[in-house]
Amino acid sequence: MSRKLVAAQFISLDGVVEAPTEWHFPYFDGEMGAAVGEMSAAADTLLLGRVTYEEFASVWPHQSGEMADAINGIRKVVASTTMTEPGWQNASVIEGDLITAVKELKQEPGTNINVTGSITLTQALLVAGLIDELRLLVHPIVVGTGRKLFPGGPNRTPLKLAKSVTFGTGVLDLTYQPA
Repeated sequence: MSRKLVAAQFISLDGVVEAPTEWHFPYFDGEMGAAVGEMSAAADTLLLGRVTYEEFASVWPHQSGEMADAINGIRKVVASTTMTEPGWQNASVIEGDLITAVKELKQEPGTNINVTGSITLTQALLVAGLIDELRLLVHPIVVGTGRKLFPGGPNRTPLKLAKSVTFGTGVLDLTYQPA
């Protein structure tokens, strides 16, 4: 049995996932915190692209508290062709082909593998059919500019809605699985 790979994104109504720190926080409340916490608790590995990894590594090792302890303590695997030494506890860099490495990671014993942010990585894993759940926290805001999770292109990926929850802030917590 393989582990479940769960990719989560904060996303605007117009599909923007880039720089959520500029528009996400007014919508973060106890409901969203509980949802993010539940997802984090179900995983023992965090798979990140280099950019997201570097953002996390610049902040979380210097924080304290329950969330910081969880992020600092979890196994972190970085998808990067340029990084060799991640320099953060419990972190390693994928060597070789990304798709092969993620398939092998999914076969290892353990619980869920979470991908957070990491736009390019999420897109590659979705195209490769390796994402078991795509969790979108859709914010009721049109951002206008920024990288989109689905920028367009020839890759049709049918999904089915597995779960939906509406938070009091108007954020939709949508969980999709491959159709």
